[in-house]
Amino acid sequence: MLLYLSSLLVLFVIYLMLTGNGSLSNLVLGLIVAAIISLLMPKNTPMLVRIDRLPRYLWAGLQYAVVVIWDVIRGGISTARIVLDPKLPLKPGIVAIPYGKKSELGSAFSAHAITLSPGELVIEIDSEGNMYTHALNVDETLAAAEAGQAKRTRLLDVMFDS
Repeated sequence: MLLYLSSLLVLFVIYLMLTGNGSLSNLVLGLIVAAIISLLMPKNTPMLVRIDRLPRYLWAGLQYAVVVIWDVIRGGISTARIVLDPKLPLKPGIVAIPYGKKSELGSAFSAHAITLSPGELVIEIDSEGNMYTHALNVDETLAAAEAGQAKRTRLLDVMFDS
């Protein structure tokens, strides 16, 4: 029963965050949708979110969102400079950024964060977790890749209990 209620609560919160609508009819609909999905979930699955660690997960998620937003802003400024200044030296290429963990979900989130940043696009992830990323400016990407990837990996490890 605790598993059902915790998954119901998590799904209901996710629904409300996605819809952004606090009207009574939306709250009732969200509760119904969350209840149906919770009933359809297999009964022997472990809890995806441990309630006692929820504040820690949420704090890591918030920090992760700030890191991704900062990367998007930084990438946008860099890409705008490239577009506005045609004489700016440009060195496009492909860079291998190691993820370092075997978590597929963490690797997917990290690749998504890199791809969101303008000027960078993950084109392949190999079996060792290396993300081959096309970059408009290889030097800039290499300079920021190690620190940025370490920050994302640390936060994703907290978020997914790796």
